[in-house]
Amino acid sequence: MFTGLIQALGKIHPLGNDRYAIAVCHPSSSRIVRDLEIGDSVAVDGVCLTVETCLPDGFSATVSPETLQRSRLGRINPAVDLVNLETSARIGSKLGGHFVTGHVDGVGCLVESVISQRAWEMTFAPVSALSEEWERSVGRYLVEKGSIAVNGISLTVADCDRAGSWFKVAVIPHTYEQTNLHALQVGSWVNLESDILGKYVDKLLRDRAQPSNVKEEISLTFLGEHGYL
Repeated sequence: MFTGLIQALGKIHPLGNDRYAIAVCHPSSSRIVRDLEIGDSVAVDGVCLTVETCLPDGFSATVSPETLQRSRLGRINPAVDLVNLETSARIGSKLGGHFVTGHVDGVGCLVESVISQRAWEMTFAPVSALSEEWERSVGRYLVEKGSIAVNGISLTVADCDRAGSWFKVAVIPHTYEQTNLHALQVGSWVNLESDILGKYVDKLLRDRAQPSNVKEEISLTFLGEHGYL
């Protein structure tokens, strides 16, 4: 479990056979490396990966085919792309963002970034070839003033349309500068994770809306079990 508060920026390098090395970019972020142990969880651009080997400046991990297909990790250019890093939350630690599981639902792309006096207003929409996946896994859970994780960053939905076909977030200068949002260009892909609370509510409502085909026979045993005898 993560909070969506990014601790460091890193670079990701393929090692072959779906294995990757992730290294922090700045020595000041080395504290998260010192605390790592084999088996720990680290969110890499919002994707929960398991530490397999501890390296002097980072760690190595295996990325499953499902994760490569569902996220942008398989499209990262190691020469230029930065990834956001966050270690898993600890019991008793501050929850400054929202509950982020590290299970990415899909990808979107940046369609607009506008600088205002106090923030960057960034708008995201589906990648054209993956619009059905967006509608199923992202769009249905978009709520104004709700939470969403973009590349693992806990953000608040400032605006969205009723159909959930796009959403806008307002990013404060600190978040913009300390994460890889500052490196995004129009068309850049991002990993998206919908709010876990919205998923549970949606599941409960859909289950209640579906009529049950199971009919219990009313018998003396049934009446006795329900307090009528």
